[in-house]
Formats: sequence, structure tokens, C-alpha cells
Amino acid sequence: MNRSIRPDAVLIQAVIAGALSFAHLHDLAAAAGQSGWKAWAYPVSVDLLLVAAWRRLRAGRDRSSWTWFAIALTASLGANVATAGLLDLDHVPAWLRILVAGWPALAFLGGTLLVHAPAPATPDPAPMPDDKPAAPEVEMHRTDTPDSAPASAPELDPAPVKPPASGPAVPPALLDHARSIADAHRNTTGEPITADALTARLGLPAPTCHAIATQLQLT
Repeated sequence: MNRSIRPDAVLIQAVIAGALSFAHLHDLAAAAGQSGWKAWAYPVSVDLLLVAAWRRLRAGRDRSSWTWFAIALTASLGANVATAGLLDLDHVPAWLRILVAGWPALAFLGGTLLVHAPAPATPDPAPMPDDKPAAPEVEMHRTDTPDSAPASAPELDPAPVKPPASGPAVPPALLDHARSIADAHRNTTGEPITADALTARLGLPAPTCHAIATQLQLT
């Protein structure tokens, strides 16, 4: 659907003011020795720098935008005031010619810095709160009585501790040899051999013979 274009007083006023400022800047540049298309490029350069600095200020990018906005506003306002009859445009002073001739380099520097200014670091977004309602706390109460403690297991009698063996350990072969001597003595004399007799026959240390006699149950 086509939208009807309605005249806006503010827009009309902006167009008129822009056209007058554009013409004043052109006249000043032409009076300062900039002829032809160069005289028309000066008002474009000043107004574009002014608009670019204002857009950076609206975006809140960096504080240097205030500096370039003030420079462009001073150039535009100064050109408009200068054409009001304060200066003789037929005999422009040398300092004004220097300012007009140096403006392109200054405008180029300002536009480059405004375009390539680093963007401010944006803070990380805060985590969104969890909209899910928290689960209500439920308090549990037991109605049944707990069972009595289980009966303890019967205590087992500790294993009997073996008495430490008295005397040195006797090898089985030596014990069999002593037993054969005792059996031979019994068969020969008809009486069991005594511990002293067995000690004399074996010729071993007394503790070892005593241990053998104990195991053979000799007196």
C-alpha cells in the first residue's frame, strides 16, 4: 500500500538551512581560491563530517566524536558568519586561504578515525533467572513403629591358642631314626630305652635330644 507523503515543517526547515549553509561554504571556498568542482566539494566535506560525528555521538561509541563534531560545527558556523559581510570576499586574508586549503586533510583524518574507531566492549549478558518454580519441601513423618534392633549374632569362641613348641624343631627323618633306635633297644632288651640312653646313642645336643625324647614319650 502506498503511503502518502505529508509535508513536515521540521524537514522543510532542515532542507532550507542545509541549502543556505551549503551555499555559504561554497562561496567562501570559491573566494579562498578553490574554483570549479572543488568549491562544491568543500560544503559536502564539512557537512558529512558533522553528520558522521553526530551519528557516533548518538551511538555512544567514543568520546573523540565530540572533538570532530566541534571541529565540523566550527567550520560550518565560521563559514556562514564569514559570508555575512565581516570579511571582504574579494580580498580574502592569507590565514583563511591556509585554513581552506588544509581542510581536506583534516576532514580526511577525522572521517578515517570516526569510521575505524574501536567499538566498546559489550558486557556479557546476565544469566536469565530460572522461571521454573522451586519444588515445595515435603516433610515426611513415619506412622509405623520401627522394628526392634535385630538380635546380635552369638559370639563364637575364640580358637584355642596353640602352646608354643618347647625346644628346637626336629626334622622328620631324624625323628624316624631315633624311633628306629628306640625300637631296636626294646627288641633287644625287652625294655624301653631311656632318654639318657637315646641321647648317648644319637650324640646330638641336649636340647635336640630332649625334644626327640618328648615326642617319643621317653622318660
